[in-house]
Amino acid sequence: MNPDIQQQIAQRDWFYRFELPDGSATDSYLPVSAQQVHDTRLAMVEQFLKPLLADHPGLAALDLASHQGWFSLKAAAMGCACVTGLEPREQHVEDARLMARATGSENVRFVQSDIQNIAATDIEPADIVLMLGLIYHLENPVAAIRTAHAYCRRVCLIETQVGPHLSGMLDWGSYEFVRPIQGCFTVIDETDETHGGEASTDGICLAPSAETLVWIMQKVGFRDVALVPPPEQGYEQHRHGKRVLAVGWV
Repeated sequence: MNPDIQQQIAQRDWFYRFELPDGSATDSYLPVSAQQVHDTRLAMVEQFLKPLLADHPGLAALDLASHQGWFSLKAAAMGCACVTGLEPREQHVEDARLMARATGSENVRFVQSDIQNIAATDIEPADIVLMLGLIYHLENPVAAIRTAHAYCRRVCLIETQVGPHLSGMLDWGSYEFVRPIQGCFTVIDETDETHGGEASTDGICLAPSAETLVWIMQKVGFRDVALVPPPEQGYEQHRHGKRVLAVGWV
């Protein structure tokens, strides 16, 4: 590995544990107890994507909210012909580009923007769309899922924290006119954390229930929407249904 790149990597803080070509790895600044979230997400994504890519080599992927590029690079390693990562924070984009150079991943690129402004970029639809750890940091997750559908040619994977579900009937203007509740969102305040690398950029966050996520994906046009089962020894949030990975086809 280029000594200059190696020095730059050593001088930065990393959210992920990146394995480097010289056999070393970066240290994650996440608490050890939480680092398993990345491995569990990856195992669930691989469980679905590896068979797909084996049967359909050469697919392109779009990683929405790519952070430091860990999943973008993993998607390329799984067999995606090209991967584009979209990320709003300049520092994350610089980190991701540095890691792509370090690992020799020439088929991965990173664009600084966010899902709300994706139309202003040169990004094109991709066969595979990844939305991992994004929508529960947004104030308009429905619009984000619509955008994911618009930029997806084959399949979309959405991983998110989920809130409790509410069902039943609701008076809709009058007790004589009621409508079924299709889903619900849990509102979380991150307005004092927007400076952080992993928080919302706007501050108001809406986390759907798992049932709500599936319903919205179906309503915006995805078909055969299903939840991917977590591994038996996976991260506790996934095992207990507090985080889910949903897959929808176009």
